[in-house]
Amino acid sequence: MSFKSSYLQGVYNSVSARNQGEPEFLQAVREVLESLEPVVERDPHIIDTGVIDRMVEPERFIQFRVSWVDDKGKVNVNRGFRAQFNSALGPYKGGCRFHPTVNGSVIKFLGFEQIFKNSLTTLPMGGGKGGSDFDPKGKSDNEIMRFCQSFMTELSKHIGPNTDVPAGDIGVGAREIGYMFGQYKRLCNEFTGVLTGKGLTYGGSLARKEATGFGTCYFTREMLTQMKNTSFEGKTVVISGSGNVAIYAAQKAFEFKSKVVALSDSQGYIYDKNGIDLDVVKQIKEVERGRISEYAKRVDGAVYTEGCRGIWSIPCDIALPCATQNELDGNDAKTLIKNGVIAVAEGANMPCTPDAVEEFLNAGVLFGPAKAANAGGVATSGLEMSQNSMRYSWSFEEVDQKLQGIMKGIFDSSYAASKKYGMDGNLVVGANIAGFNKVAEAMIAQGVAY
Repeated sequence: MSFKSSYLQGVYNSVSARNQGEPEFLQAVREVLESLEPVVERDPHIIDTGVIDRMVEPERFIQFRVSWVDDKGKVNVNRGFRAQFNSALGPYKGGCRFHPTVNGSVIKFLGFEQIFKNSLTTLPMGGGKGGSDFDPKGKSDNEIMRFCQSFMTELSKHIGPNTDVPAGDIGVGAREIGYMFGQYKRLCNEFTGVLTGKGLTYGGSLARKEATGFGTCYFTREMLTQMKNTSFEGKTVVISGSGNVAIYAAQKAFEFKSKVVALSDSQGYIYDKNGIDLDVVKQIKEVERGRISEYAKRVDGAVYTEGCRGIWSIPCDIALPCATQNELDGNDAKTLIKNGVIAVAEGANMPCTPDAVEEFLNAGVLFGPAKAANAGGVATSGLEMSQNSMRYSWSFEEVDQKLQGIMKGIFDSSYAASKKYGMDGNLVVGANIAGFNKVAEAMIAQGVAY
């Protein structure tokens, strides 16, 4: 597909030439550039500022070696990454992902998305992302600690509470954040809010663990209410994944009086027609760190199926993909549409392929893109940064109330932008434009040398 704007086509061609073999990053860039067609058409001056040319290139991309010793005394070597993409609005902010699939393309795609996601929250945060191809699964606590300490020994040279504030992501939870925070404190001899997602005893925020999943449901609630005049109540919900995002999206969906009937992990999915028992899921995933297949052994009537893609064959009213990128393709979208889905919101980062998004939009399905729908996590990380700066903490209810306000604001600004630029109800375009405009304004104000 080519762009209507020769300028945007040229930008994309340049990005493609510079980032060959990086499909995830190119996919993310194309989606944003396509959304910016009406912006460039309405305001050609944006071309002269070079804002878009600058925005698609990270300010800094760091790759480093991470050497660590396992419990058998063997030396292992992994790669570490940090993409410090854009600091126009504030310190770089974005999680760290530990997973075998992590590479430069994945980190750049996530960092690029983070620019617009963080902008939408209205909090003073720039966009960044980091991680490693290290796999925490099957590793002992001591092995994970040694890896995290080695990883942070290098990363500490490039981050700080007013420079870059990492957080968790896939494979990086409270345990990993704790080990990295301890190493940073040891190396830098200071106790600062350099990481978010910390434990409550040393500067963490209440509601951070729940925030991404809760936020996805808050955003979905706004879509349903304002665009369909309906609600979660009485709806059937399918959620992919079974980590923090999926579990707490399920919890909030239940609180909104819907019925969640399916969850998954990388090996397969469970279906429970009576509604998922979240207490069992939390025991398996949060306490035992086990596989979702265990659920079917413990709950009568539940069925486990190998292969996680099949989860989208389960009929539902609301689908919340909360696992990983490109997990739901065009064929999955067609199946969901055929089975009557009315709303889809991305709890993971870019879980729907471009053809899936197109299918949903063409069918009139409400669609909440990741940079808007899953911004609750980074929004609450921003609130944690604020609490750290004040040496103060808010109650769970206070944080949750602020989160609800932020998610409503994200929906409102995305919906308004979609109307303003002639794409009424297309929240993909709306979120990209709303996020872009704020960053672009800041970049122009700070000059080209920035």
